[in-house]
Amino acid sequence: MALSKLNHLYMAVIAEHSKSPHHYGQLDGIEAVQLNNPTCGDVISLTVKFDEDKIEDIAFAGNGCTISTASSSMMTDAVLGKSKTEALALADIFSNMVQGSEESAQKELGEAELLAGVAKFPQRIKCATLAWNALKEAIQRSEENEMCHRLKCKGAKHV
Repeated sequence: MALSKLNHLYMAVIAEHSKSPHHYGQLDGIEAVQLNNPTCGDVISLTVKFDEDKIEDIAFAGNGCTISTASSSMMTDAVLGKSKTEALALADIFSNMVQGSEESAQKELGEAELLAGVAKFPQRIKCATLAWNALKEAIQRSEENEMCHRLKCKGAKHV
């Protein structure tokens, strides 16, 4: 009985993040990373503002299923204020978790840890990881742009 109540609580938190997502929108002047999940139709546009190595601000927009939207919302909460290295580590922890791995570091995901049950539904893993993959792409672009600026490349895009 207690487990059933806990599952209902988890489902309610996930539904709330989907219905009223945190950090929904776009950041002005920031190049968006756009990814999609063709199997479900999820589309995300992620904008991340970096202050040197830290994630200063983050926002996402797009259309997605409940899992995709909730995961995006939870991801923004989990990584805001984190360093790029910390954010990438969280993305790896999340990815491993939704593929069935269990580790104590999952606690660092905050409410995103509630999506561990996605591992029972392999067809939903892409929905859950879409925002996290967009985050990895945004960090990679930022790193490439920083390297390019150090080397004085021409045509570097501002992320």
